[in-house]
Amino acid sequence: MPGRRVPSAAPSPPSALPDATSVDGRSTRWADHREARRAEFVRVARRTVHHHGPDVSMEEIAAAAGTSKSIVYRYFTDKTGLQIAVAELVVRQIRDALEAVLHHVSTPREAVRAMVAVYLEMIESSPHVYAFVTRDGSVESGGPLGHFLDAVTALVAAPFARALTEEAADDEEQRAAALADAWGAGAVGFVRGAGEWWLAHRGEPGTPDRETLTAQVAAWLWAGPVGLLAREHPRSTTTPTTAPAHPAAQHPTGGDEAAPTPREQR
Repeated sequence: MPGRRVPSAAPSPPSALPDATSVDGRSTRWADHREARRAEFVRVARRTVHHHGPDVSMEEIAAAAGTSKSIVYRYFTDKTGLQIAVAELVVRQIRDALEAVLHHVSTPREAVRAMVAVYLEMIESSPHVYAFVTRDGSVESGGPLGHFLDAVTALVAAPFARALTEEAADDEEQRAAALADAWGAGAVGFVRGAGEWWLAHRGEPGTPDRETLTAQVAAWLWAGPVGLLAREHPRSTTTPTTAPAHPAAQHPTGGDEAAPTPREQR
């Protein structure tokens, strides 16, 4: 009796699992979408704060973005996280404006004035945004204020550090860089204090305008430790280029979307 025929195994169906390439592609697209959405929330938050003040709620920011507060919280753990994100945007805009201005200067003294001008222009063009990123926070690095000041300090110390280290001996470069960092922290604190005093006293008799205050604060900084350090590490004499009279005015950093807008106080 012939043996029973065993049917051949049916072919295996194609795997239902996606290959690694498609998974990676979707993950990348999702990450890009999430980053773009987060950046949009930051821009909306800045615009809302600029127009309505630093006390705006997360509900108001969400409404301006056309969504709900719960959706916003998917991108920021809390309001502090949003403050830090807006501060990062402000610092990037300060950096871009300062870098543009520094192309027109050739000495550390001109760089000091440019830094003061850019900073004061930023706080004047949008006091609400400035208050939002510097309020209700510890000066420790984890808070909005500390995060903002740390970033600005590193930014403004960079050109002075280059000025010191270019002429320093190899064994002095580390010391010169550390001195530049110390100066950056002190300079930012000084400019911040002078700027906040000025915001509180604008319009009062005797209060200088922004251009006058810029020149005065820069002169004070230069006459103090920054001038001393520069004289200890003189640079080769160069023919200075013509710097803009008021560089910050040509590279606005504040306001709604960092575009030139009528000042809020008007």
